[in-house]
Amino acid sequence: MKLLRFIFALGLTLLFFFYLNHKQDKVPPLGHFLSPFTGFWQNGELDGIDLPAEIDVDQLKAPVQIKFDENQVPHIFAENDYDLYFAQGYVTAFHRLWQMEFQVLAAAGRTAEVVGERQLDFDRIQRRKGLVYGAKRSLEVAEQDPQVINMIQAYTDGINYWVDQLDYEDYPIEYKLLDYAPEPWTNLKVMLMIKNMADMLSRGENDLENTNALSVFGLEDFNKLFPETYKNIDPVIPAGTKWDFKPISVDQPAVSFPQVFTKEVIENPDPRNGSNNFVVSADRTANGKVLLANEPDLSLNLPSIWYVIQLHAPGINVMGASLPGVPSVVVGFNDSIAWGVTNAKRDVVDWYYIKFRNDKREEYQYDNKWLKTEKVIEEFKVREEESFYDTIVYTHYGPVAYDRNFLGDGDRINLAMKWTAHEGSKEFKTFYQLNRAGNYDDFMSALKYYSGPPQNFAFASAQGDIAMTIQGKFPAKWQGQGKFLLDGRDARQEWQAIIPPEQNATAKNPLQGFVSSANQHPVDSTYPYYVYDYNYEFYRNRRINDRLRLLDRMTVKDMIRLQNDNYNYRASESLPIMLDALDTMKLTDTHKKAYFLLKQWDYFAEPEWIAPTIYKVWWDELYALVWDEFDEQELAMSKPHVFNTIYLMTNEADSKFFDIESTKKTETLNDLINASYATAMSKLEDWKNENDSEYIWYLYKNTRVKHLLGLEPFSFEKVKIGGDRNIVNAASGRHGPSWRMIVEMSANGPKAWGIYPGSQSGNPGHPSYGDMIEDWASGNYAPLHYLKSATDQTEHIIFSQTLQSEN
Repeated sequence: MKLLRFIFALGLTLLFFFYLNHKQDKVPPLGHFLSPFTGFWQNGELDGIDLPAEIDVDQLKAPVQIKFDENQVPHIFAENDYDLYFAQGYVTAFHRLWQMEFQVLAAAGRTAEVVGERQLDFDRIQRRKGLVYGAKRSLEVAEQDPQVINMIQAYTDGINYWVDQLDYEDYPIEYKLLDYAPEPWTNLKVMLMIKNMADMLSRGENDLENTNALSVFGLEDFNKLFPETYKNIDPVIPAGTKWDFKPISVDQPAVSFPQVFTKEVIENPDPRNGSNNFVVSADRTANGKVLLANEPDLSLNLPSIWYVIQLHAPGINVMGASLPGVPSVVVGFNDSIAWGVTNAKRDVVDWYYIKFRNDKREEYQYDNKWLKTEKVIEEFKVREEESFYDTIVYTHYGPVAYDRNFLGDGDRINLAMKWTAHEGSKEFKTFYQLNRAGNYDDFMSALKYYSGPPQNFAFASAQGDIAMTIQGKFPAKWQGQGKFLLDGRDARQEWQAIIPPEQNATAKNPLQGFVSSANQHPVDSTYPYYVYDYNYEFYRNRRINDRLRLLDRMTVKDMIRLQNDNYNYRASESLPIMLDALDTMKLTDTHKKAYFLLKQWDYFAEPEWIAPTIYKVWWDELYALVWDEFDEQELAMSKPHVFNTIYLMTNEADSKFFDIESTKKTETLNDLINASYATAMSKLEDWKNENDSEYIWYLYKNTRVKHLLGLEPFSFEKVKIGGDRNIVNAASGRHGPSWRMIVEMSANGPKAWGIYPGSQSGNPGHPSYGDMIEDWASGNYAPLHYLKSATDQTEHIIFSQTLQSEN
């Protein structure tokens, strides 16, 4: 049945592919594609693992065993590091080759080679962000470390071993649909995968938008619209933590910022990219064992972002989630420690105005000197078209991403991007050591090599320690540095120093008995360095901390329940204001029914309830009315944060911003609330008629797990899950928990459970494709079978393969 469904889906996909390519008139060679011997039919796999039980591999030093459990999770047992990571690369490519390569093509700005001219602007942006530039510098650093380069080279060799075996009939279906072939993997591609994560998680900033907003609104209103912090907000590191170090002195220069404004900006990463993690001490759990939970909230993709694996060799026995294309386990546990990560909201990207000496752009001003530039001519190969060439100018700050050739304005706009991800870094050293760490000291020793993307590392140990460390490479900035466009002509506006790793904010075994992070403010005001980000989270972390303070004698079930919590904290603070201001005497019967549903709502965004939908639509209409001042601006600007909007509604209801710019009268907040309610009711009625359905939450929200190419037959729509963006269960439309993990640590060994929306296999023709989505939506976790040795007897292993060494 599943194979028949796959064949039908492929027919639809082929039609969709024709539509996508009608401008290029390009379709796959149909004879080849439809051949029963080599074409898409070969991608309709049967249940199980389609691998030989034993193969000979001449690169290996000793035999390697790979055991697959019922969820197709590989458990790799090797006798040395090289063989271990070779096998990891090999088995990851077996399941996820196309995903790995396509994501690398995207990071490198090469998608037009495969998809065509419509991807050219995307590729140009990718090149101008400097991901390859940073990856090359990091590879140079890695090549100086024998352990790290051995790991990376082995992983690359393993991927290429799999690629070298493939004929056309074996290609993943996406290669056949797009009519191209896999190319050899390289060590640089491994580095690009990490830089791609940095792009998703640490490139976000609002420097140019802030510069524009400051010019439009003035300093007083700007500070009111975009405050840096608020009172009574729980930071990641518990308030009152003592800082046992002498901070670096940072001089505060008297500088002026360039008055250069931008109409267009390079799009920021999705602001929903975030995560939740929390750890509960043994004193707070029912069985006296430390519990750790982690949930990276990212784009909901198929093939899935994560790949679960166990790696066992002398000195290492680790299990958890890996990134396809990257050796080691990124989020996981061994027999001594467990760790999880969330995105640390810190500003590590700054923009500098560049003044070139002349149109040749060979020199740029720096104080009273003219420094030399470096010009790189980038060739963009475009499918079915001639190559396109772009010249990118590099300064000591970084690439000049905005210039006369791209989002520029003649000679007026030349903006260079300074980003910690451009620099050579040692993240792989961190993961190498972290996978082998035995205690808190080992954990901290591993983290000192970690530069980015900045993360909140949650920690738990079998010895009973818990901790949270905000780790990354952070510039030591003066107050306000990097909040607006900086002047590249003024050396005083350079970064003066990097915060030493040992001075990054850390909390170990706090008195409260737990640590947690959910992308909120990292520290309180006592931390002696300037900390700024444009997009902190204000709701998920408060709900988590409220529950952790209340709950005692916690169990694994409590941890799972909290990860899947649907309480809408934002609604609890805004909806009472909105309902109180509503003129109920003027409501129609239909509108009154919605009003009473909201009055009775307990703020839980459960999948089959209607009230969450009414609130969502009403809030979106109200937010748009409140910040209509931003809609008519010609300059690029971001609107104020939802949290600040509710703060003004609560504390400054007479604010001048509660007036609609386009009308002659002066509106009040109450006027906006009533007007937005009427509009929301109309939109809900339209949605109901168009969809022939009640606007219950999961249908309206439409959480969907989409194939990377957007192919509908390979995607899942209307997943029955509650939650939303600012809710602990952060499943919105295209974003949400990309991996959920609970680990119980004790001296007897770890126990762990995990789930993600997809499956190990990236092949839409495999019966397991997307199998875990329903369990993920329902909060049902799969046990992670942690094997102590290759001889462990367990009924969960369904297939074993031996990679036999020929040496």
